[in-house]
Amino acid sequence: MKPIHLSALISALLFTPVCLADDISKDEYKKLQEEVPTTIANFKSTDSTIGTFFEKSAGYAVLPRIAKGGFIVGGARGTGLVYEKGKLIGHVVMSQASIGAQIGGQSFSEVIFFENADALKTFQNSEFTMSAQVGAVAASEGVAKNAKYQQGVAIFTLARTGLMAEASVGGQKFKFTPTKE
Repeated sequence: MKPIHLSALISALLFTPVCLADDISKDEYKKLQEEVPTTIANFKSTDSTIGTFFEKSAGYAVLPRIAKGGFIVGGARGTGLVYEKGKLIGHVVMSQASIGAQIGGQSFSEVIFFENADALKTFQNSEFTMSAQVGAVAASEGVAKNAKYQQGVAIFTLARTGLMAEASVGGQKFKFTPTKE
């Protein structure tokens, strides 16, 4: 029997979550259509200043439920809807893999705002990966007032359930699918 190399094991664990289905069922799409308005309302009630981002951004992605968990090796997955100037243009599947000091599980909502058409186009081309330089801001009253775009995006999260302690390395990867007309 051949020995398993640590680098091969880590690679397999890191890329497994990314290879999960990158499309959603009709039922999941319908559920998203019901959840997204509630999620937007939750963000707006948590931070009354976030409305400016919804009004002035070139577009935004709303992911009502992202589930994340890990014990040394972790992963996350979430789905959402994408809007351009308030008009639905498609859906997105987010996957994340990480390795490092982490333990636990959590569920949260995320909204990604795109500063301009180029940032939105990069996202639509599924070329957007959350890098270490782009940070998410936990939504709370007044936070959006001072938030700034980084690399063309501004990201806000809102905890739903769970607790997770981590100091890990990893990035979110997004797969955009346009709405079929």
